[in-house]
Amino acid sequence: MEYTDAPITELPVSADTMTCPLCGHVLPKDAEACDRCDWVRVPDADTAEGKASDAVAVMLSVIPGLGHVYKGYRVLGLLFVIGAFGAILLGMLAATATAGFGLGLIPIYWLAVMFHVFGIEDRVASTVKDEGEEY
Repeated sequence: MEYTDAPITELPVSADTMTCPLCGHVLPKDAEACDRCDWVRVPDADTAEGKASDAVAVMLSVIPGLGHVYKGYRVLGLLFVIGAFGAILLGMLAATATAGFGLGLIPIYWLAVMFHVFGIEDRVASTVKDEGEEY
């Protein structure tokens, strides 16, 4: 057996084939992996475009409901803003009966709103224009 560095002659690349990005081996166009090296096809990565960040939504929820509006829940955000006023009033009312301990209801409400906005899925519309069905 003789050792050589000469390239192995392979079939030319056509419309039905592609070359391996690592070793250059000719593969079928829809190949998921190369049989000569470690290359594996990675699915297309999701971009952040059209998606709301959970961390930004939580930071915006310092004003209750604003994080929900950021994630696309406008009506729910409005309800949380109205609920914030209710939580403040209820906390003040409870504070008069509990020597001030009722004021602890207000930060509990704020934290609950932040926790909720972190857990819900976003409804932000994608920026890509939908062309609809094409024939």
